[in-house]
Amino acid sequence: MYEETIGLSIKCTGIATVLLKKIDNEYKVLLLKRATSVLRDVWCYIGGGIERGEKAWETSLREVKEETGITKVTLYTSNKFDQIYSPKENYIYLAPVFVGFVEENQVVTLNHEHSKYKWLSFKEAIETVSLPGNDEVLTFIEKHFVMRKPPTYLRVEV
Repeated sequence: MYEETIGLSIKCTGIATVLLKKIDNEYKVLLLKRATSVLRDVWCYIGGGIERGEKAWETSLREVKEETGITKVTLYTSNKFDQIYSPKENYIYLAPVFVGFVEENQVVTLNHEHSKYKWLSFKEAIETVSLPGNDEVLTFIEKHFVMRKPPTYLRVEV
């Protein structure tokens, strides 16, 4: 990857994944409460860094398994990105957002990175997330993956 040393650069070193589960005939969003020094006590969806040799979708599935113990996911790329500007390092961080549909019988088992989890309605999840932009991502996902059938060409074939 070519990186310009003068000016602003763009880095994509991580992913975000929003898990959806149908509970009582309504899709719910999984939010996790961070327990680590980075973003401690912040409610957010799944995120993580891409490891050497991994494709972004592989990172998504790995992070879902590591952070929640969930192993069976129907994964889609959302065509949406989390984005953050870092004034200290002067770069824009972009992370592709994936959408994972989870079967009802899948149980969440948190790792050390999180202290709590909740399955929330989209309205509740949008009111709960605190990182700027997370609410827009959730609104987008509700519109394109819940209110409409997800396009098959966005499905990640594992």
